[in-house]
Amino acid sequence: MGIFDIFKKEKKTSKSSTYNGILGPTFLEGNVEHILNPEKLHSHEWRRKLKTKSNQPLFKIKYYGELHSDYQNLIVDTDFAPSKIIAIDSVNGIEILLFDGCNHGYNAMFCDNYSDEQIKNRVTDKLYFDKEGNDTFELIISTYNGIDYEDEFREEVDSNGQIELIRGQKNDFEEVKRNGFDTLQIWAINKNGKRIEIVSEELA
Repeated sequence: MGIFDIFKKEKKTSKSSTYNGILGPTFLEGNVEHILNPEKLHSHEWRRKLKTKSNQPLFKIKYYGELHSDYQNLIVDTDFAPSKIIAIDSVNGIEILLFDGCNHGYNAMFCDNYSDEQIKNRVTDKLYFDKEGNDTFELIISTYNGIDYEDEFREEVDSNGQIELIRGQKNDFEEVKRNGFDTLQIWAINKNGKRIEIVSEELA
């Protein structure tokens, strides 16, 4: 085997992952893992696979919202309020918040002011099923972070490193940058390996 063959072999067997320096949502910390050899990972995209702290990868999904009238695989807002989506550990029932449209994303933080009634009266009582009747999935989550927070908001950050959001509360600026993503996508993978997009939200 020549030296060029060695280089070819190393290139073929090397593995990349979803680590690209982008920080993801703080509310998912400790419950995600990298994906090996991701396809078409964008430079401003954070993408991970959901898992529990005990490395359990299968979840049921319950939500507040409704299914899109044309694309019935997608969970969307209702006329009353934005969606709220929770993953449930299929083994022990522990819940992980995946997305809260009243609190997560650029618009919810800086543009759309929701009432207490909208925020609190969203019961996540619907269980998600795919077209084949499956209710347990592996989950892949992507957030896109194309907003230049430093350029847009650095003058509004106080001496404690906090910034005021649209509803008047102050949050840590570093946390806001992570949770104020402009796009969210969630895919579910059923027991047959079929990948279904269940969330596709533009949030800025």
